[in-house]
Amino acid sequence: MHSLEAVSPIDGRYSAKTQELKNYFSESSLIRYRVKVEIEYFIALCKLPLPQLENVNATVFPDLRKLYKDFSLEDAKAVKKIESVTNHDVKAVEYFIKEKMDELGLTDAKEFIHFGLTSQDINNTAVPLSLKNALERVYLPTLEKILHKLNEMADKWSGIPMLARTHGQPASPTRLGKEIDVFTTRLEEQLRLLIEIPTVAKFGGATGNFNAHHLAYPEIDWKKFTEDFLGDLGLTHSFPTTQIEHYDMMAATFDGLKRINTILTDLDRDIWTYISMDYFKQKIKKGEVGSSAMPHKVNPIDFENSEGNLGMANAFFEHLSAKLPVSRLQRDLTDSTVLRNIGMPLGYTLIAFQSTLKGLEKLLLNKEKIDADLEANWAVVAEAIQTILRREGFKDPYETLKGLTRTNKKINAKSIAEFIETLDVSEEIKQELKQITPQNYTGI
Repeated sequence: MHSLEAVSPIDGRYSAKTQELKNYFSESSLIRYRVKVEIEYFIALCKLPLPQLENVNATVFPDLRKLYKDFSLEDAKAVKKIESVTNHDVKAVEYFIKEKMDELGLTDAKEFIHFGLTSQDINNTAVPLSLKNALERVYLPTLEKILHKLNEMADKWSGIPMLARTHGQPASPTRLGKEIDVFTTRLEEQLRLLIEIPTVAKFGGATGNFNAHHLAYPEIDWKKFTEDFLGDLGLTHSFPTTQIEHYDMMAATFDGLKRINTILTDLDRDIWTYISMDYFKQKIKKGEVGSSAMPHKVNPIDFENSEGNLGMANAFFEHLSAKLPVSRLQRDLTDSTVLRNIGMPLGYTLIAFQSTLKGLEKLLLNKEKIDADLEANWAVVAEAIQTILRREGFKDPYETLKGLTRTNKKINAKSIAEFIETLDVSEEIKQELKQITPQNYTGI
């Protein structure tokens, strides 16, 4: 199928930006992860060893692992062909592996593939593992690029004074680098929280109690075995559970991803606004068209694209985190179809990240406009003046400054200086007040 025929823009228009995610969230990848879990579980049983598996030579383990390490599209098609008969996706994986074990001379041991398990032991291990790998290998490196760029900008522009705006109105001056640093700090704090969330897996049989395992081999500590087995995969055992993982930690992960996206939406809108205020120009790429009708325009499309895709991602994340932890009694199937879509919000997020990064790379500081706005808003030093007057015990300083700044007269350096001269304070205090400018009243 050509990308032009894709239903979703993730696999169509933006397929080049989401290509890496196919290694984790495609149907073929889901099957590969299921094969991995089944194989690693079998190997762990051999290492115990179960009495019936004592004769399985460890030299065959590399060949077993090749079943998922070298898993191909043709292998995936073979599994799907089996599924067309079984009408059960995980059972098809089991049969596929057993066929391969016949080829490896492991016919006598093959009945210990999927031993004591239900399909959710495989799904609730394979899916969290694929999500964990995708976040570590694709998501985090892309987010790190944004953080690196923001930190670079914050450092570069740390000394640039800028008029702040609260409620859209001129407010006490700030510094451009500091305002960008606000976003890096927010992102880093949420990233820290996200990383701390454990990736958990359910692994305990039909209703989570190791019923079959304990019945067959009551002398084995199956809970300890499972903790070690999942730990080797980089996962934490979720216990106790029903037939399925309760998804609370996965929901927390989705909520964390959503919060990071919300912060980036805030960044996109602020940068968009600064561009509209002419605080930033944008680098022009030869041949690009900003508007189909107005040749002069260079639209902030990267930030708009990012905002739109972040919104799509968050809509998915919100549903996932709200729906997945809810299941009737010990099991219903609603989680199964929903889990197949976790790659969607990651896809939209990845598209957005790349758009934000592209937009940030195009920014050109327009310091002249920033300076002009500061110079045009001398009224913002009123806070500074009335604060000094409070310190000096001046009567009604706020009301005094309010009378000056709320007139229709032009407030500028000259009018502020003239106003200071009228104040009943010492010459030393007057000189201190006259040193205050919109450019240097920027705090710490």
